[in-house]
Amino acid sequence: MSSPYQALSAPPASNERGGVEILRCAVIDGEPHVTLRLAFREPNGWGQLFAEVARQVARAYAHEQRFTEPETLARISSAFEADIKRPPDVTSTISPLGKS
Repeated sequence: MSSPYQALSAPPASNERGGVEILRCAVIDGEPHVTLRLAFREPNGWGQLFAEVARQVARAYAHEQRFTEPETLARISSAFEADIKRPPDVTSTISPLGKS
């Protein structure tokens, strides 16, 4: 039997200013699962989002004194560059928003 799903809270600013969730990720049985909403007119916005996520991950590792921020960013960048060139292991599906 699997353990219950452990969801994160919404960012605090969303309670004050609203917004729209554009990305939700979960690790299920060791594999990433993603749902998303196209929120940017151009794909460049996703690159900016991924860079911000990488910076926050780096700060979290540094805060826990596991890796420095520069080391974490270098490792994330290296892994991204290697992984983006490989074809995915599974075929993902795209459904209309709100449909499964």
